[in-house]
Amino acid sequence: MLTTFPIILMGIWISAALFMMAMACNLYRIVIGPSLADRIAALDSLSINAIGPILLLGMNTGQRSTIDAAILVALLSFLSTAALCKYLLRGMIIE
Repeated sequence: MLTTFPIILMGIWISAALFMMAMACNLYRIVIGPSLADRIAALDSLSINAIGPILLLGMNTGQRSTIDAAILVALLSFLSTAALCKYLLRGMIIE
């Protein structure tokens, strides 16, 4: 397990804090964003930044199922971003 090494554990905590700061910046852009396209881009960036803490949790606990959760979040975020962009461009998702 990786948590037996203190330098790796410290790196996990530092990177988790940096991910949370990036997610806070993305939430700010979602709320204050000047246009809908900026908000969609910030939402996509937020979902990408949400994958990092999931993988860090898996590194910290040693569970391999968190990789499946990260892949699922990535897939759903890609599909939702594509659907929102298509709705923004055409006004409907399914033609």
